[in-house]
Amino acid sequence: MADTPDSPTPIRTLGPEALKGLAHPLRVEIYDALSKFGPQTATSLASRLGESTGSTSYHLRQLARHNFIHQVDGPSGGRAKWWDRSPGAIDVSRHTAKEDPSAGASAGFILREWTRNGTRALEDFVDVLNSDDLLPDVWADAAAVDTSNVHVTPAQLREINDRVHNTIDAIVTEFRGRNDPGSRPVQIQFNAFPLTDGEETPS
Repeated sequence: MADTPDSPTPIRTLGPEALKGLAHPLRVEIYDALSKFGPQTATSLASRLGESTGSTSYHLRQLARHNFIHQVDGPSGGRAKWWDRSPGAIDVSRHTAKEDPSAGASAGFILREWTRNGTRALEDFVDVLNSDDLLPDVWADAAAVDTSNVHVTPAQLREINDRVHNTIDAIVTEFRGRNDPGSRPVQIQFNAFPLTDGEETPS
């Protein structure tokens, strides 16, 4: 499963060491914050995430060690270090994780954190959906929360995912790197998975 970045570069499949390097709740949060809001300092991340600057500084260095993030120029100079997410999507490969049991545990942790963070972002949107003060109608009307249900084979599910991913990527590429007047951070989520509600999954 991949986490899509802000620029169309080849997908990086995480090996065991990188998986272990990312598998910490605050590191996943920092990585998500950089993905959503762009370059940050240890201080701004500490304020956003409710952590100490010492803690965010340490975990930023660990993320940089595994090439998940890199330093960038700040908007106004100064001595503060600014960090941004490294270009390219990352893929937590089930097959790579199987090579090392501890890497498998790390992969499972990262995927759970991604899921929790994505769900939390969607819940936050729903919570303010009917509040004119927090979300103007123009943004509420532009948003969408859609669900579709189908019965498909594994090959058909892969085809759906590939076609949707390619379509989304082609559209979003047009808007990457822009910061037009009136814009704000927006997250695009797409979920497609077999339901496991007690029924045996066909092979």
